[in-house]
Amino acid sequence: MATPSAMTAPMLNKAFSPAKQSAFEARFEAQKIAFGPVVFQCVRYAWKRGILEALAEARDVGLSVDELAATGKWTPYALKLVLETCLSTGVVRLSEGRYVLDKAGYCVLSDRITQINLNFVHDVCYQGLFDLDKSLDEQRPIGLKALGNWPTIYEGLAMLPEPARSSWFAFDHHYSDTSFPSILPDVFATAPKRIMDIGANTGKFSRAALEHDAHVELHLLDLPKQLGLAKATLEEAGLAQRAHLHPVDMLNPDAPFPEGMDLVWMSQFLSCFGEEAIASILKRAAAALAPNGQVLIMDTFWDRQRYDIAAFCLINTSPYFTAMASGNSKVYESGDYVRLCAAAGLRLVTVRDDIGYCHSLLRFAKA
Repeated sequence: MATPSAMTAPMLNKAFSPAKQSAFEARFEAQKIAFGPVVFQCVRYAWKRGILEALAEARDVGLSVDELAATGKWTPYALKLVLETCLSTGVVRLSEGRYVLDKAGYCVLSDRITQINLNFVHDVCYQGLFDLDKSLDEQRPIGLKALGNWPTIYEGLAMLPEPARSSWFAFDHHYSDTSFPSILPDVFATAPKRIMDIGANTGKFSRAALEHDAHVELHLLDLPKQLGLAKATLEEAGLAQRAHLHPVDMLNPDAPFPEGMDLVWMSQFLSCFGEEAIASILKRAAAALAPNGQVLIMDTFWDRQRYDIAAFCLINTSPYFTAMASGNSKVYESGDYVRLCAAAGLRLVTVRDDIGYCHSLLRFAKA
């Protein structure tokens, strides 16, 4: 059984709600919220249209609006409007009438995670979030209609229009791919021979596991179209002969999982579902275990982050799940999974944090 300290989350500081924030500062923060969508679009325009890059090339000397307009790439009107918004949010600064790229601007221009988040919010979420209120009230992804006509986004992943498709997979893979190499020793710590990958997605984890151990067999569970992507990944790597594909509708509580598994693996998967569906999946996962089998769950828990920046990003990913993905899922706290696993007959064994950018790994055994 995990010790109490094993579930002690990394201590987040008080940046979310500064104790000494004045009423004036709080009011300013409120205005940033009110104009948040405006700032987002103007900063994105400055990045995508090359304005920030031009300022970066000018270094500390900066460029005036007239100098920027003289290139013929932007009108003086567009430059003034966009750069003034960028000024208001710390992306650029003014020095003797010349705009100079500031630290936040350098992040937008060069930080990969910032760019992936910007693209994901704009290309996947932005239009659909207009219907967030309806999605919350009805617990259905009503905003998904901005991208296509599917009950959830998961049925439509293979058919998402561009650039939403590329931005979705870049977001998903950037956060998960950094975690896979370091967790394979955890996966094979009990020398499993039969591993079930629930929510196999494009098959990247299954490929990594099959490459790591020449004797292991993988059982991949997902929707048929997702399994098609995973199959292509494994065939390309020459690993398909040790992979078994099982099309399963996870929302059907009567759809059983294959049994006799030494290890059940779930990565960034359960957050795609509401608690009722998670309870059903965990119950079937527990039933699929061999006598000494274990369940490994890797996910992004906002309460287990060492830094507020990670917790902030994760918390504000949850509305995507509401408006676009499923209507009733979110980025969970780690305690939610522990509670639901206990109800499914699973006990927590260990917890490992600080995997990749923001993942934690929970290991469970039969109670």
